Amino acid sequence: MNRHAQSAVMFLLGATLLHAGSTDLYLRYVKAGLRPLLLLSGAVLIAAAVATLWYERRAGHTEHHHEPRISWLLALPVLALVLVAPPALGSYSAMRTGTALQQAYGYDDLPAEGPLRLGVADYAGRAVYDHGRSLKNREIKVTGFVALDRAGHPYLVRMALNCCAADAQPVKVALTGTIPPVLRPDAWLEVTGTYTPQRMEDPVNNGPIPYLKVTSSRPVTAPADPYDETWNK
Repeated sequence: MNRHAQSAVMFLLGATLLHAGSTDLYLRYVKAGLRPLLLLSGAVLIAAAVATLWYERRAGHTEHHHEPRISWLLALPVLALVLVAPPALGSYSAMRTGTALQQAYGYDDLPAEGPLRLGVADYAGRAVYDHGRSLKNREIKVTGFVALDRAGHPYLVRMALNCCAADAQPVKVALTGTIPPVLRPDAWLEVTGTYTPQRMEDPVNNGPIPYLKVTSSRPVTAPADPYDETWNK
């Protein structure tokens, strides 16, 4: 590619990053906290593209190189980022990867009254490492997507991020109690239930998976941010 073509690709990439960062599209790729860096990167690329064109025109460069047209294929991944948003990682990845549950440095105090709305990682961490002390005799609501193991046993899962979707790992909660008769993998559920000390080992990595005793459940739409960032706080 000549300088003009390089500038065009840089401008296109920068505009794509700005588009992704200004909408919820970026949440399919990186954690929410990286949004400012994504927007900054897009702005820098656009500025670099404009500066390159300005320099070329001021220097009066008129040389034309005949590069292979196939080099324009480098722009295809950029276009794909805009035109084809990939789905968030789901049950297929979750059941082939061991649970990534980690012990937190501490747990925030919970409301004294009313149902507890917890993330999958928050519930799992309190159930395993805090031995359910803050969960006993409380109504608990947890939202996640459904995953089924080979035997058909259901789990509520949320993929957790350190940085981006490439390092996403699942945190799993096994379900018992009043399970819906039909469960579709990757469907999102809000589950209402109670803490139970029952737990199991993940067959993939022997990590701890707590149970939640379900009393009721209802389907919900997938959240704008499908990933769970509470696991490594």
